[in-house]
Amino acid sequence: MVDFNQQIIDEFRQNGGKVGGQFDGARLLLLHSTGAKSGRERVNPLAYRPDDDHLVVFGSKAGAPTNPDWYHNLRANPRASVEVGADRFDVTARIADGEERERIWRDQTAEVPGFADYQRQTDRTIPVIVLERN
Repeated sequence: MVDFNQQIIDEFRQNGGKVGGQFDGARLLLLHSTGAKSGRERVNPLAYRPDDDHLVVFGSKAGAPTNPDWYHNLRANPRASVEVGADRFDVTARIADGEERERIWRDQTAEVPGFADYQRQTDRTIPVIVLERN
């Protein structure tokens, strides 16, 4: 997975935030988080959606039974940064819940039905994470 992610990261940076192949046309960002155990910077390419003045990412892990490592990193260290296109800026992560989560999730699954498929593949509730610009 590291090599796969690194290829996406490299392509993202070489093309001003655009990636081809299976991600052609998708909104992607690069999330820079701090490892919950290691304390090291981690970079993950993630699909996102804008929501008002915020960006939102989803801990789908393609419908796996566990949450992604980056989700645990953000819970331990919510201050992070993102690359969107050629811009990089600091954010603070928070977990959406209640009506906010339902609204964002509904909008995401309507726009990208594959996320609903991910939810059907797992017993966990896929986390919705709001990234608020600092």
